[in-house]
Amino acid sequence: MTQDILQQIDALQIDYIAALDGKNMSGWLDTFAGDGSYICIAAENEDAGLPLALMMDDCHERLEDRVTYVTKVWAGTFEDYQTRHFVQRIGCTAKGADLYETVSNFTVFYTDSQGSTGILVSGRYVDEIKLNGSGAKFKSRRAVMDTNVAPRYIVYPI
Repeated sequence: MTQDILQQIDALQIDYIAALDGKNMSGWLDTFAGDGSYICIAAENEDAGLPLALMMDDCHERLEDRVTYVTKVWAGTFEDYQTRHFVQRIGCTAKGADLYETVSNFTVFYTDSQGSTGILVSGRYVDEIKLNGSGAKFKSRRAVMDTNVAPRYIVYPI
């Protein structure tokens, strides 16, 4: 694995978390390939092979729907909160022509409108990442949460 490849993968991670922590849902969508998908699932369901997920955006059109729901449909209907993502890549494996699988640990903190901060969720990302001449994009991102119950509702992707 070359340093250039790892830098492209890390730059994608940075773009992803900067978009979410900045509440830039269009920027979040831009981190996915045209055939990209996003699934957020509890480890318990993942381990049992159950296809029950908190978020299951299994095609790019559903990713686009997620952006619409967060920015338009749900806007003003929930108590907003600020997130801070902390991510650590722990593995990266070449899967073929410009396709890589990465595993990263994550912790997401949230701060509510009253200024209280807590841990929203922790877990691991299992990603398939495509590299091309213009950088890296997620072919798939699977956020596997350590628990199946968060301390509050989750509006934004993890």
